Amino acid sequence: MRRSNRRVEAFKQRVKQSFAEVFDNPVGRPAKKAIITVVGVFVTLLGLLLIILPGPAFLLIPIGLGILAIEYPSARKWLRKFQHWLTVSAKKADAYFANRKAKY
Repeated sequence: MRRSNRRVEAFKQRVKQSFAEVFDNPVGRPAKKAIITVVGVFVTLLGLLLIILPGPAFLLIPIGLGILAIEYPSARKWLRKFQHWLTVSAKKADAYFANRKAKY
């Protein structure tokens, strides 16, 4: 048990050190931004596609916006708007189901 735990910790340390070496140099920063952009756009577009198709759209859209918000302030604004829309719709749904339950 202990040996595998040490191996896992050593692996985590190597991965952390590798990321630090890549992303802390001037060449790695644009690569980090490109990776964040590609992954964030992909997850957000997948979430938007899942509004039409069956799937967890309202789970993937904020995750994608959250990824994009790491690098882009405009994505942070959209994330806050989306969170506000979800809060308002949740309150409306709660009120609807509370009134519906009260009638019966």
